[in-house]
Amino acid sequence: QVQLVESGGGLVQAGGSLRLSCAASGRTFRDYATGWFRQAPGKEREFVAHISWNGGITYYADSVKGRFTISRDNAKNTVTVYLQMNSLKPEDTAVYYCNRRPPDPSSWGQGTQVTVSS
Repeated sequence: QVQLVESGGGLVQAGGSLRLSCAASGRTFRDYATGWFRQAPGKEREFVAHISWNGGITYYADSVKGRFTISRDNAKNTVTVYLQMNSLKPEDTAVYYCNRRPPDPSSWGQGTQVTVSS
């Protein structure tokens, strides 16, 4: 079973940047496309960004396009997926999660909190 551990969240002012990391254990994870998702208080979890298994294809939710960049490092035993977030807005405040694409319901981690102050 894949274990996903997200990190890198924090409190940042509007216009600032953060870099999130998702460490994935499990030999088969490198064979899957991966996504970042987020859930704001009182809202459903939503898709943020997608990256193919080899990093060759990426795409984003319209709300983050041009501000966020997803990348991955398959070279090590633990696959790491990153989300570089620039020009952050208060509406980006949420708990951020990573998972396979499509998501594996049994693999959701604890997520990492991102709070953007105005």
